[in-house]
Amino acid sequence: MNDEQLEEVVKELNDKIEVLETKNSEVISDLQKVESERRYIESELFRTQKELKRMKSELERMKSPPLIIGSIKDVLIDGRVVVKSSTGPDFIVTTSEYVPPEDLIVGSRVALNKQTLAVMNVLPPSLDPLVTGAEIIEKPELTYSEIGGLEEQIMEVREAVEDPLLRPELYKKVGIEPPKGVLLVGPPGTGKTLLAKAVAHQTNATFIRFVGSELVQKYIGEGARLVRELFELAKEKAPSIVFIDELDSIGAKRLEVSTSGDREVQRTLMQLLSELDGFNPIGEVKIIGATNRPDILDDALLRPGRFDRIIEVPVPNYEGRLEILKIHTKKMNMDKNISLTEIAMKADGATGAELKAICTEAGMFAIREGRDCVISTDFDHAISKILDTEAAKIVESGVMFA
Repeated sequence: MNDEQLEEVVKELNDKIEVLETKNSEVISDLQKVESERRYIESELFRTQKELKRMKSELERMKSPPLIIGSIKDVLIDGRVVVKSSTGPDFIVTTSEYVPPEDLIVGSRVALNKQTLAVMNVLPPSLDPLVTGAEIIEKPELTYSEIGGLEEQIMEVREAVEDPLLRPELYKKVGIEPPKGVLLVGPPGTGKTLLAKAVAHQTNATFIRFVGSELVQKYIGEGARLVRELFELAKEKAPSIVFIDELDSIGAKRLEVSTSGDREVQRTLMQLLSELDGFNPIGEVKIIGATNRPDILDDALLRPGRFDRIIEVPVPNYEGRLEILKIHTKKMNMDKNISLTEIAMKADGATGAELKAICTEAGMFAIREGRDCVISTDFDHAISKILDTEAAKIVESGVMFA
């Protein structure tokens, strides 16, 4: 074999080697693709199996019979319990092994098996959404320094509500019982609600606010139930302060002649009276009531032992008006020639709420005229507008009821 033939053979071999290498790379690429697909299919299979397991569990849960709501009336020595089901009668039943014996408390709500009525689990206590929504989560930002003209009232509220919560040992050392409740009375807009907000800010207690009219319900017993759950929430969240605004809506004097609606309000009042009597004097729950009609409140509500301290929040005098004006004008951009003493004199008879409205209206008059500074004339217009409007309302109401 000559050299030319040898070169041709070598060339053919090289061509075959190149073809084999190309095919080998293609096979390797196909194997890698198959391996990637295998891993994807395995992951999909695992996910599908997991989803199938979840669906089977959900199907079994949906097939399980519904549970009956009941309550425990008695716990027997042998471990069985007497329950009252929602269907009416009482039953002696067994309990599930998953229910701890210490959770079986008389009065607790329980879930019962539909067929055997066995206690399956203990349910948490039920509270009306109206009651749970009364808890103020975020503390009011109002402080005592932002309330003007009520130094004596602030001192009395702090003695009756704040000190027993923050320093109960003082009362024990002196040997006296702190007041159970405080009733704030006075005309509208004098600062009763502001006092309650300031107390809530000052203490670390849970603040629960309720308007008396919210306790008046349509159906028999609903108002009393709300009062009971309200105080249960207060005990659970202790230390706490319960503030009942517009107390006269449920605390009016009981009359012999009354409609069915009046009788339901009286039932709510009686439940409130019993709850006030049931509190421990040195306990960590304090009651603050507010009303602008103390003359129509029931005598049983005002007796010592319920609302022990009645604090009158009057219309501010000249010094009080001046202090309130200083608080509300502290951040206002005013002319240097404005005299707050003259404004306090001109606003004779104005409440704290009206004085705040006067300051706001004075600023509105300045904005209306395109100024960024409030002048004395703005306050004159504001006093005329606010106080004349209030006077007109009083005259109109007097004509209506004449």
